[in-house]
Amino acid sequence: MKTAIIIGATSGIGREVAAHLVEKGWKVGITGRRTEALESFRNEYGSDKVCIATMDITHDDSVAALDALLEQTGEPDLFLYASGVGYQNQELDLDKKISTVRTNCEGMVRMVDHYVNYVRCHKYSAMHKAHIAVISSVAGVAGLGTAPAYSATKRMQSHYLSALAQLAQMEHIPIRFTDIRPGFIATDILNPDKHYPMLMSKEKAADHIMKALRRKKRVYTFDWRFRVASFIWSLTPRGIWERITWIKN
Repeated sequence: MKTAIIIGATSGIGREVAAHLVEKGWKVGITGRRTEALESFRNEYGSDKVCIATMDITHDDSVAALDALLEQTGEPDLFLYASGVGYQNQELDLDKKISTVRTNCEGMVRMVDHYVNYVRCHKYSAMHKAHIAVISSVAGVAGLGTAPAYSATKRMQSHYLSALAQLAQMEHIPIRFTDIRPGFIATDILNPDKHYPMLMSKEKAADHIMKALRRKKRVYTFDWRFRVASFIWSLTPRGIWERITWIKN
């Protein structure tokens, strides 16, 4: 039985991916701040297939909860970081910015680094590599004026994974990495009063993520329309990009 740990699985994409994995015969360890949501998932799928750990990834003691979960799952084949927050914040509300940075940056670094060091000390190998995947965003390709902190933190996530991939090569740590970059997904993170182009359901997004994991993609953007859009964004000169004012989402 393959095993996975998903950081941030009480709702949204993380929960959908956890459900997909369990239905395919995996054992999953899931985390989040809401104990009742974790217990509900475990009750639905069974304690023989689901382990839970309540944690707040912005707190130092979350690594102890992660260690306890690792004791239950054993050496996981997959470590998926699905936690994330973001706001449209043209007013530059400080609390929203700090919350975004702490979850998307501090929390990710705390969790992912702890697992990298776990891999160093356990029986992974070139034939049985650990797999770390992080759900970043196409928003990390270019700075979005409506969501400065969100786009910046997603950029950081992608660059951090790239640095870790290089470190793994330097240190011969048996890990493969996947940077998953969705576009607009119908989750609670989106403003319900806004209209979002190319909006995708959580279920469809989970299907894409499963495809990226199966294929062991290094970077995976979905769907094809966002692949095209993000490619164009990456080629747009900064001087032109910063003068674009019609992008409101």
